[in-house]
Amino acid sequence: MKSGGTPSTSRSDFYGGEIPFVSIEDMTSCSKYLSSTEKTITALGLKNSNTWLVPKEAILYSIYATLGIPRINIIPVTTNQAILALICDLQKVDNNFLFYWLDYIRDSIVNINSSQTTQKNLSATIVKTFSVYHPTNIKEQEKIAEVLSTVDKAISETEALIAKQQRIKTGLMQDLLTRGIDENGNLRNEETHQFKDSPLGRIPVEWEVKTLVQCANRVIVGLASSTTHAYRDIGIPLIRNQNIRRGYFDDTEILYLDPIFAASFPNKATRYGDVLTVRTGSNVGDTALVPIKYVGAPTFTTLITSTNNDILLSDYLVWYVNSQIGERELNRIMVGGGKENLNVGQFTHFRISVPLIKEQFKIIQLLQNVENQLSGEITSLDKLRSLKTGLMQELLTGKKRVTPLLENSPIF
Repeated sequence: MKSGGTPSTSRSDFYGGEIPFVSIEDMTSCSKYLSSTEKTITALGLKNSNTWLVPKEAILYSIYATLGIPRINIIPVTTNQAILALICDLQKVDNNFLFYWLDYIRDSIVNINSSQTTQKNLSATIVKTFSVYHPTNIKEQEKIAEVLSTVDKAISETEALIAKQQRIKTGLMQDLLTRGIDENGNLRNEETHQFKDSPLGRIPVEWEVKTLVQCANRVIVGLASSTTHAYRDIGIPLIRNQNIRRGYFDDTEILYLDPIFAASFPNKATRYGDVLTVRTGSNVGDTALVPIKYVGAPTFTTLITSTNNDILLSDYLVWYVNSQIGERELNRIMVGGGKENLNVGQFTHFRISVPLIKEQFKIIQLLQNVENQLSGEITSLDKLRSLKTGLMQELLTGKKRVTPLLENSPIF
């Protein structure tokens, strides 16, 4: 068990060689196995520093800053001083089992460490005191690791599928919101359809560029004065920035207002189909449709847009504002002053490429289909992560044994 070191950064001849040099960033950018590094060092850098060549199949363990992350290096590496390398006695413990055990105790290590006022890092001396609970049978350790690795593989495959679906969604949004679809359900292109120049670039001749004020019945800002004196445990829901996400509504943190106080601002109440946009803060520009259950609720400082459904559908506006095209348009109208924010006057000048209503319906349907597929995969990922957490709690504490699997019998 030994930590590494860092060759002098003032010596260019110590870096850029063929020896992988692991940092915390390399460990956080991979999952279980570490196979590459951002930086490399030379043989001279290795010789003239405290780092050392860690053989493959060791366990790398972060002990500074980002604490308690284990990784298995599948190539020989060197590390900096923030990483402890553990070379296991394979007669006593399986590498993969120890990886999962260290991963399982990570929250406890972080919580204990954060409660201390002086020691914010780990060290080899501290790590050596860890009591590793494990089956004495190596085959049982291997089977536990195999079960958890199977779930990990499913998680990785689902994450890759989600990333692919995200790319498909982004590309489809770009295509549909700039080219649209014709009466046959095909994406338009300039070889087969007529396009024209517009302030937003080339668009189909059937489309128009309109500002939000031309497409909306109202664009207002929610309650602007302090409402803390009116907060209640129950009452009228108050929609805030943290409830509005990019394309969806998050009601995990809903505050409530005194009904009498809320009733004194009837013009701030949301209506069915209203589009809500964050106007200030870290998620400025995030836009979502008000859920039916919160229709009538006021908002705090957020922008409220009621579209004219003869010109612009609410769902189309939500997709548009949250797209890359919409982001560029928001940046054009954003007010600076050291803090990005949107005001009503500027937001009314937000420009939109507007198809006919029937085409807007088609575009919304196609994008929603992709979104539904993506949501399904995200739900599957959440279930797999919960399954892994449950299995780790049972298998790594001995509450459930895998001995039946060693005899080719079902465990569950």
